[in-house]
Amino acid sequence: MVAHLASNGQINQQKRLVSIYWDYQNTKLSLDTVKLLLDFSKCKGRLICKNVYYNSQCADQAAARNSIANLDFKCLDVPCPLKNSADNQLIADCLEDIHSNVSPDIVILISGDGDFVKLVRNLQKLGKQVIIFAQIGNVKQKLKELADEFRFVEELRELVGNKAQTQNTAVDSQINYNEAKDYLIAAIKTALSQNKPTAFGCIDKLMRQLCPKYQGVSSICTSKGNKFKKFSQFVDAAVKDGKVTRQNQQLFLHELDKVAA
Repeated sequence: MVAHLASNGQINQQKRLVSIYWDYQNTKLSLDTVKLLLDFSKCKGRLICKNVYYNSQCADQAAARNSIANLDFKCLDVPCPLKNSADNQLIADCLEDIHSNVSPDIVILISGDGDFVKLVRNLQKLGKQVIIFAQIGNVKQKLKELADEFRFVEELRELVGNKAQTQNTAVDSQINYNEAKDYLIAAIKTALSQNKPTAFGCIDKLMRQLCPKYQGVSSICTSKGNKFKKFSQFVDAAVKDGKVTRQNQQLFLHELDKVAA
């Protein structure tokens, strides 16, 4: 079951694991905005990681550390003077967490820095949903386009104001395995018809667009009530059922193979 009713009457999505990675040097937030960010993140699932990366050699960043730490963020100091040192540390930590025993389903990245484009692509290939927050006027267009969901931090107050509706919608965000296979096939057909790549990340993104109930592989329920941890596991099951074929990270349809033959 994706969600259960907590003692305070609010709905918590216990099966959706969420991690925050915040590039403080790129995106500085007020404490009020950070609190709104946390409220938004909790609407998406259960927070398992809250990392913020800063440089103590910069006076303004060092001064903000204690306040941020009081909100239970893990403050990671990267005092190296090299331009991309904090970015590289964030990327390394994120990928390590993704391949750990407790891997998030949703990654919330707080940055508009184009250095994270490759990270976003890699996360999506692994079937992860990437939500990006950046400040107006400080975001690379490619990063904005790649995100599964992109928001400006200036929108947070409005977003959190609608959180009750978001939570109620989340209860219905479940899809059974057979439905998911149908949408997988539809997504592959759509990608092929539009001459788009059929890599895992691209197909996962198309499935989200085609089916509002599909919120990543953790929203799929098998007949035995099991969950998929990775998009690749869902694909392997569909391949075993004879619905699709795969070549490395690309997906194809049996019926098209037969026509080609």
